[in-house]
Amino acid sequence: MKSFKKIILGSAVLLAIIIIAYFAYFNPTQDIVSPKVIENTNTELIEWNTRELFAVFVDPKDIAVINGQKIPMKGTFRLKSELTDTYAEIGVYDKKNKPLFIIPLFTASAYSKNGFYDFYNGQCDTCLTTKIVSIDELAEQSSANAVKILELLGYDSITDIELDKNPDILSKYEKVIVLHNEYVTKNIFDAITSHHNVIYLYPNALHAEISVNYEDSTISLIRGHGYPESEIDNGFNWEFDNTRPYEFDKKCDTWEFYNISNGKMLNCYPEQKIWKDKEFLKALKEL
Repeated sequence: MKSFKKIILGSAVLLAIIIIAYFAYFNPTQDIVSPKVIENTNTELIEWNTRELFAVFVDPKDIAVINGQKIPMKGTFRLKSELTDTYAEIGVYDKKNKPLFIIPLFTASAYSKNGFYDFYNGQCDTCLTTKIVSIDELAEQSSANAVKILELLGYDSITDIELDKNPDILSKYEKVIVLHNEYVTKNIFDAITSHHNVIYLYPNALHAEISVNYEDSTISLIRGHGYPESEIDNGFNWEFDNTRPYEFDKKCDTWEFYNISNGKMLNCYPEQKIWKDKEFLKALKEL
């Protein structure tokens, strides 16, 4: 009888362990693995799901819960030593043929505190001019994840500040990748749209015209996004603006690149796709 009870008890314990393991693995809200301190930072970061394509670490304040699922809005990424062959497939390590991507500091500035969105939301009457932020202040709206992943994979980069000052630099590259460069100067708009091979990786790029004052490190909105008249959408009247509906597809489950006159555009917003999907990164490399 005692042996029988032991068998029943042992079976119950085993079943409980299996159930706990199942939900720990498959429950989409269980993404956090363990806390770690990452070198060269003063913040204790959390190691994200170790099944991802890259080692991912996030600041707890950058974790959002969307539809019951925890999502890191931006992260710190590292290559995994066991995936060297995979990175060789998706990375661009040929020094002669590296594509160039453009880091959207102007867009990050527009979304920052006391930026354009405080004006749009009626919280500030003077925020049509705002300070230019640093690269450390990139966020989901300014392609923070894409910047880090593409740098890890060997792509060349410049900031939109550098491009505005030297638009001819694009002529040195066979392929140029535009991120969520929503707010750009006329210099930048002309340089990008005149290049023969541009990958518009984020919808809503080249949407509004700004000016830059480099003496006081500010940008000012000139035209677009309902300004100065509410009926104005794209500030350059650009025929290929693909904001709607593509900017609002954040899952990118049915991602696809399609042709326009000077390159290709993506049909979704890939900030949460670019650090997870090998096939997506491989397609980007091969475009």
